[in-house]
Amino acid sequence: MKVTAFAPASIGNISVGFDVLGAAIAPIDGTKLGDTVTITNSDSFSFEMVGEWSSRLAYLHESGKKNLAQACAEYFLDQLPESKRKPVKILLNKNMPVGSGLGSSASSIVATFVALNQFFANPFDNIQLLKMMGKLEGSVSGSIHYDNVAPAYLGGIQLITLTESNICVKIPHFENWYWVLAYPGISLPTSEMRSILPQNYNRSVTIEYGKNLASFIYASFIKDEKLAVEVLKDVIAESYRKTKIPNFDLASKSLKELGMLAVGISGSGPTLFSITDNLEKAKEAKKLLRKIYVQNQDGFVHICRIF
Repeated sequence: MKVTAFAPASIGNISVGFDVLGAAIAPIDGTKLGDTVTITNSDSFSFEMVGEWSSRLAYLHESGKKNLAQACAEYFLDQLPESKRKPVKILLNKNMPVGSGLGSSASSIVATFVALNQFFANPFDNIQLLKMMGKLEGSVSGSIHYDNVAPAYLGGIQLITLTESNICVKIPHFENWYWVLAYPGISLPTSEMRSILPQNYNRSVTIEYGKNLASFIYASFIKDEKLAVEVLKDVIAESYRKTKIPNFDLASKSLKELGMLAVGISGSGPTLFSITDNLEKAKEAKKLLRKIYVQNQDGFVHICRIF
């Protein structure tokens, strides 16, 4: 038996929703931006990693540490009754840079859990799977959050609710928007980028955060693009995180001068996202970002849509 699952890249926070809003994205040119996991029968548990970014994780093997996909598999199997467990081979095709702000860990986690769940005849429902995904994501970032795993698993833009009945709900998105993503080619660990944020915020900041998030959700449902753009601001993390991201201010200023609707940090960075409703403008932004934001040969820029 053989089961394969793909999980796309994602934008956590989307500026306006720190830890509670995330979007799955896909390049319009068909580039596979995300991880693929294949599970097959095996006489003993084994793991193999291939793909463009697999060599960047070779240190895990050298140090004897487990890859995240391996950790997911062990955790998944531990949740099964012993009588239903059996050895499998895991093949991870790593097409996402680590520490990019594009949900690389979430992509590996989601693809692994989805493939395993299908392989073992779907023993867990969506909420159970999401809770397991969140737990493993927390082991990497330092705290459990769902703004990458939820959209990578369920698609679209997801609002994290964490209620008794559900973990997240899908909200409408503006289908005419193009999301230009620029990864500069450097890595910034999520745990480190979370640690630089303050433990407490002024009341005025939390009020503005709540106002902006509520307004953005409202605008998304009533399709008020102007309002959505006006409130698409990060008052929680951007001012702290941008100091660690080379040329972010320059790129943001240049993109706004170009006429892009919004600019923000994808997740904890360093990937930048910018939004426009015009494909030609998106292409101009792509050229600009390649010139002033990409730092080395590992960097890339993609024009994307919501997945």
